[in-house]
Amino acid sequence: MSVPVSATLAINEALAERQRAGLPVLPLGFGEAGLPVHPALRAALSAEGHRNGYGPVAGLASLRTAAAGYWMRRGLPTDPGLVVAGPGSKPLLYSLLHSLGGDVAVAAPSWVSYATQAHLTGHTPIHVPVAPGQGGVPQPELLETTVIQARKLGRDVRAVVVTTPDNPTGTVPSRAAVARVAEVARDLDLTIISDEIYRDLVHDSHTTVHSAAEFAPERTIVTTGLSKNLALGGWRLGLARFPDSLIGHRLYAAVVGVASEIWSSPAAPIQHAAAYAFDEPEELTERIDQSRRLHGAVARAVADRLHSAGVTVPRPQAGFYLYPDFEPVSERLARHHVLTGPDLTQLLLERYGMGTVPAAEFEGGDKALRLRLATSLLYGQSEPERMAALTSPEPTELPWIREHLRRLEYVLEDVLES
Repeated sequence: MSVPVSATLAINEALAERQRAGLPVLPLGFGEAGLPVHPALRAALSAEGHRNGYGPVAGLASLRTAAAGYWMRRGLPTDPGLVVAGPGSKPLLYSLLHSLGGDVAVAAPSWVSYATQAHLTGHTPIHVPVAPGQGGVPQPELLETTVIQARKLGRDVRAVVVTTPDNPTGTVPSRAAVARVAEVARDLDLTIISDEIYRDLVHDSHTTVHSAAEFAPERTIVTTGLSKNLALGGWRLGLARFPDSLIGHRLYAAVVGVASEIWSSPAAPIQHAAAYAFDEPEELTERIDQSRRLHGAVARAVADRLHSAGVTVPRPQAGFYLYPDFEPVSERLARHHVLTGPDLTQLLLERYGMGTVPAAEFEGGDKALRLRLATSLLYGQSEPERMAALTSPEPTELPWIREHLRRLEYVLEDVLES
């Protein structure tokens, strides 16, 4: 099976090419956390640089214990012996889908890799729409009827993927929505994969993130990593938590088997530094708090400008994503021969250097006039700029962020001119 470069990575490379050519860009396509590495993490990694052994396939005991403590503090009792570390959450998700076998239900919209990885395992994703404001969780009743119908047609549906908080919508599903999906999964004997990599980046500390593992603990595998909360995407470290159940033990053994043949073990120095991070020392929790505030401030500022232009956009609650719907301004876009999300993405990139990703990539090909925007690369091009953004009480007033916001205002005004 031939697989094109992921849409989110492709737009990042397209913008980098424009920058090399000296052309202006407005980077709203790639979901990288966009922040410097904390000095304590740099020191922890440097101190372990001499470690060059493979280590256990499932990961170092110190890391797995630290991860268990991390989940325990979030109300999810965890056996360190049922934690697997991998080189990023993507390989872990793929190994899970491979080990599960069968088709998988995913939310529409949902992160682009879920559907592609299902195809790579030789199976088919089933897109189930989300309810307004409940991004990351398929509508429970639709999930139930869709899976039942698919099985009547001979399809072998075995799993559902949920994301809390959500990429691409930037919203946090309610307790009721997560609980109901967990109930449907139990009734239909579906394994739940709960991607919770944005869990620590809710903008409002009063917003509660609920895991499907609270409601269907025997059948929920939780994944997380350090690429978002501590901006360590390039370190490539992910973790999967398996339940202490027949399902959990079977899948744990299967994923470790896949790991032994694919990545052997994550890099030892990274694992040691990650163990320090998952112990959550005060200096790192403070950094995450700063990150949450920054992500929220900039995401809200972008949302405000979209709203003022007549675009419908859910209020961002977590992470650094927005999912605007341009249907209310479709007549004005039609004057530019823009009828679909991909049309709009192409126009914004070619005319304005604005990077976005169309809804078609997140919704199984739907050509609706929706886009996914990522705001985290607006924080600055240098480490001093990004540190200033991180520590500023008013980051949207910093000159370089303010200039990006002004550029966005200009683009929206120009493309939507009456």
